[in-house]
Amino acid sequence: MIVLALDTSGSGCSAAVYDSEAGAVLGRSGADLGKGHAERLMEFVDEALVTAGRSLGDIDRIAVTVGPGSFTGIRVGVATARGLALALGKPAVGVTTLAVLAEGLRATAPGKAALVAIDAKRDEVYVQAFDATGNALGDAEALSVESARDRFSGFDGIIGGSGAHLVAADMPATPFELIDVAALAQLGAAADPASAKPRPLYLRGPDAKPQAGFAIARA
Repeated sequence: MIVLALDTSGSGCSAAVYDSEAGAVLGRSGADLGKGHAERLMEFVDEALVTAGRSLGDIDRIAVTVGPGSFTGIRVGVATARGLALALGKPAVGVTTLAVLAEGLRATAPGKAALVAIDAKRDEVYVQAFDATGNALGDAEALSVESARDRFSGFDGIIGGSGAHLVAADMPATPFELIDVAALAQLGAAADPASAKPRPLYLRGPDAKPQAGFAIARA
């Protein structure tokens, strides 16, 4: 199966072409943009396809990160994945950023459970725990830092993510999430298209909200 993996869930924007039978990334492209994902994503898709020696017609499935993360970035990625799936007549699947990060953690410590904590700002973290085989041990949640510390004190496993130092005091701070598009593609290849629809996972409302009292009534 040839999988096109897309990530726009954070400051990074990337695409990769993955061969699930060979277990190898055939081509990838991306950059840490901060913003402007919508303008650059298809450029990175084209570059990844050229490197892989493939075309869009060779793609069997599209996998995309669905959050939690940047509201704008998530919308761009999910909309692009859905559009490509519709145009190509191929399935699209969604994978959470927490699951992708957990996969990377488990690769560094095989046989251990993984706890992913993403700094959500406003004294909150997005958290989810996974067992040693990658199965979620509960739903993804947005918790206050204090609640997360209480909930996961004494967690027996490896902890990672940009919010790891907020949950476990002995962890070093990391400035951002590094999404491994290879791990995203692997999880996307194994996902069931019937149950892993590419739907945004926000966990909380947007930081920017319309101001009240400025609406103009229609005539």
